Amino acid sequence: MFNIVLVEPEIPQNTGNIARTCAATGCRLHLAGKLGFELSDKYLKRAGLDYWQFVDVKMWKSFDELVEAYPGGNYYFFTTKAKKCYTDAKYCEGDFLVFGKETKGLPEELLKAHPESCVRIPMMGNLRSLNLSNSAAIAIYEGLRQTGFEGMNLKGELHNLKWED
Repeated sequence: MFNIVLVEPEIPQNTGNIARTCAATGCRLHLAGKLGFELSDKYLKRAGLDYWQFVDVKMWKSFDELVEAYPGGNYYFFTTKAKKCYTDAKYCEGDFLVFGKETKGLPEELLKAHPESCVRIPMMGNLRSLNLSNSAAIAIYEGLRQTGFEGMNLKGELHNLKWED
């Protein structure tokens, strides 16, 4: 569905949570640049639970290497520095939703090179940012909402549920 890009993620639990969301939504996960953890990290594996087998993960030496592999890709850069709200973007299948490292976000030069593709998730006050895995989930589900949740299970079932008065 979408390509989720984490540029130099630092916290294994966030990456594990995002991997789990990617598995549940059919998104491909791209890890670009130096990771702040080992892929064998127990916290990464634990956060992703037993969903890792369902995640299509691609590793890149750098974000530039990823862009070279997908030169015609449509990229959205999630940052607190953007003027445009993430809900104003028009997402299409195959788009790249790009997130920076937890402590610094995306590099300034990348944001300055693509100001029209920078989007933000609104927050109250002058808080620094939302949690990375929460931000990715918000972005993914807005994209899925806009594309009609294509291919997703939209109906739940209640088994042996008894309602009390």
